[in-house]
Amino acid sequence: MALTDLKSLTYNQLNSFITNELGEAPFRTKQIFSWLHKGVTSFDEMTNLSKALRQKLSQTSYISKLETERKQVSKLDCTTKYLFRLDDGNCIETVVMYYKHGISVCVSSQVGCAMGCRFCASTIGGKLRSLNAGEILDQILFAQKDIGERISNIVMMGIGEPLDNYDNVMAFLQNVNHPDGVNIGYRHISLSTCGLVDKIYKLADENLPITLSVSLHAPNDEIRNSIMPVNRKYNIHELITACKAYLEKTGRRISFEYSLISGVNDSVENARELAHLLKGMLCHINLIPVNSIEERRDSIKKSTSENIIKFLNELTRLGMNATVRRELGSDIDASCGQLRKKRMSEPKA
Repeated sequence: MALTDLKSLTYNQLNSFITNELGEAPFRTKQIFSWLHKGVTSFDEMTNLSKALRQKLSQTSYISKLETERKQVSKLDCTTKYLFRLDDGNCIETVVMYYKHGISVCVSSQVGCAMGCRFCASTIGGKLRSLNAGEILDQILFAQKDIGERISNIVMMGIGEPLDNYDNVMAFLQNVNHPDGVNIGYRHISLSTCGLVDKIYKLADENLPITLSVSLHAPNDEIRNSIMPVNRKYNIHELITACKAYLEKTGRRISFEYSLISGVNDSVENARELAHLLKGMLCHINLIPVNSIEERRDSIKKSTSENIIKFLNELTRLGMNATVRRELGSDIDASCGQLRKKRMSEPKA
């Protein structure tokens, strides 16, 4: 009989398992859920449960865990990057970032990525599989335990496309927001997508007060087609239409991510196109100096500081709300997918 992954169950699903499958009282659900979200790795650590119940749990279910394959800490800003090994031997990346407003964690949602964006190291090698809800949660629990401090903000911008793993991501969001769990408010969670239009409409119907972050990276279809294959399925017009529907449904401001690539999308004319595209929308434009990728260093180069300032100034002149993202962990391969890619390229022992 296959064991049940307890951390991947929502609270209601866990309650059904505890009461219907194990025949236990409902109050046990709260106890077990709380222990799982404290990051325990063994049923023996659940000290307020009877020995008989702990044995019953060990025979029917399991507690997922991560192993730290590598850890890098920036000497510049204390940004901490983990390469975590999953139970099946695959690796994912998680990044802890320190801000004045609290500690944020950037989590992965898949092992690899199928989206193929040319400026992202995560997609090299494609997608191996999606993470389950417990594996997404584990990144927060294990990072929090390691740093010894409470994490207050979550950004789902690590390896993978969150909306390509929709059901597991929704279960994770329910669990991490639950008052008996980690209890991180929805307003402290950002979810990034490269533009899966059908899932944006679906997410709007959930009406969760999270922040939707859309990886746009181009002001027109010609440029976006060349750097983001998803645009050939859902073009910019379809994407912006979905974003407007999301705004109307939720009333929540959207963040548009825009990686500045030298000679590709960083001209003043591109800034004007972008301003025209997003004019009138409740949004923020997050300009990102793109990180270099070894395999694509000839075609993907960071925009110059001069061009970044010109781009920002033009957006501001045209009335757009825009900032340049602060670069964190530049000395520790902190851009998404680089540490995992290095690990994959190493010879097997």
